[in-house]
Amino acid sequence: MIQVTWRSRPHLVWAATSILISLRCLEGAHLQDHALAILRDSVADIISGTVFLFIGFLACGIAAMRRRSGAHILIWLGLWSAMDGFRPLAHSLDALGLVPNWFHVSLPYLDTVAAYLIMVVGSRAFLELTTGKMRFFMRAVIFVGLAIALAGIGFFIFTGSNDKLMLYNNLLAACSLLVLVTVVVVPSLARKYLVLPDRRVLLVGMLIFAVQAVYTNLARPLGHQTSEIWGSLGFAVLLFCLWYVALQIISMNERRLLSMEKELAIAREIQKSILPSSNPELKNLRITAAYRPMTAVAGDFYEFIPIDQHRVGVFIADVAGHGVPAALIAAMLKVAIQSVVPSAHDPREVLAGLNRTLYGQSRDHFVTAAYLFIDTQNCKALYSAAGHPPLLLSRPGRLQRIESNGLVLGVAPEPHYPVHDMQITAGDRFLLYTDGVIEPENAKGEAFGDTKLEQVVLEAQMRPPSELLDRLLTAIRSWQPASTTQQDDITLVVTDVC
Repeated sequence: MIQVTWRSRPHLVWAATSILISLRCLEGAHLQDHALAILRDSVADIISGTVFLFIGFLACGIAAMRRRSGAHILIWLGLWSAMDGFRPLAHSLDALGLVPNWFHVSLPYLDTVAAYLIMVVGSRAFLELTTGKMRFFMRAVIFVGLAIALAGIGFFIFTGSNDKLMLYNNLLAACSLLVLVTVVVVPSLARKYLVLPDRRVLLVGMLIFAVQAVYTNLARPLGHQTSEIWGSLGFAVLLFCLWYVALQIISMNERRLLSMEKELAIAREIQKSILPSSNPELKNLRITAAYRPMTAVAGDFYEFIPIDQHRVGVFIADVAGHGVPAALIAAMLKVAIQSVVPSAHDPREVLAGLNRTLYGQSRDHFVTAAYLFIDTQNCKALYSAAGHPPLLLSRPGRLQRIESNGLVLGVAPEPHYPVHDMQITAGDRFLLYTDGVIEPENAKGEAFGDTKLEQVVLEAQMRPPSELLDRLLTAIRSWQPASTTQQDDITLVVTDVC
């Protein structure tokens, strides 16, 4: 029997401590070896996952900067790449214990969502390259894929099984990929159903990816093991080819946009040239105009027909619609005005002559117009309109709305245009305008309207014409919410009798 004295106890404590330290070192070495083994097995996943995740974020960033170039495909390619990179990277970091606890708990849910939705996102990227019936097919694939994804995610939430419907998801992916490969391979189908500047690069990527994807998607559910590296390489090749195609499309769209902008700039200059370069200077008359197009080119038009120092015709028109088509009709009016100059003293003949020119030329764009003829020598004015907002006649202390409308221009061969005859005196003010003045709405959906227009005109009765126009434009801008852009072309013509 061994007796332990108080003198021998320190040696026993030291020995026990040494044994514990040695055990801890052995345990640490074992854990370190285990971590290194996991790291060695995960290094490919970490690298490929990081690369795909970075490419995904890069694609989405480029898409955000190139929104005008139709870069939607880059968004879906970015999401596809990021989702494909997230799964292996997240699992590898989780196995190494490098993620917080909340992420570890959430990872099964995130992984299941990504596993089911990655096919939908990939199909959405290919949708951007399709047209015609192929586009309808891809939408059907996306719809079915979403249904499978929602059902599969639901099964996981309630049962804990994350692969209940994965076989169907993989079969759908394989079938849609087979159809896409067939369309890309057959030149006649590619020309008919794909929007591609050059299909050869995509063809190579599709064939490589198809061989790998079909094998992977069908082999894993059947219990056959496949190497992750081949899947990553196959996807990388396809992603590179799709990036190449997407950048081609973006470049083509940007060239098209640049060409359109140049053409619009030319159209803007042409339209500016058809509008009066200055206001006519006549005895006892002061004329001022304001023109605010909604877009680069517009459908509003106005023109002056001076006859002598005492007589002038003021014409204003509004073509339905906006942009280049409306601007072309406005240019036709410029030419047509020249043919009615001999009848400038007769508003009925002016409008009838313009109607004969426009009738049958455009069924999609009707034209409202108004014509005011003023003769200061005989102190009279004649007015007629074709479906246009009323003329405002402002006299000291009162305001009169004058309507004398026939049919809009270009819809009937021989419409009747009634003429309103007025006596004029010094101090009279006439205001012609297009409906872009009265239609703007405030935050409550209330139109600026005739009442608000008349209020501003009455308040500025004693002010110069230019100040009236400034007040009107400011009131219209203030009426609309600050975030609202101009919704229609605005044209105003003020004529004061002195």
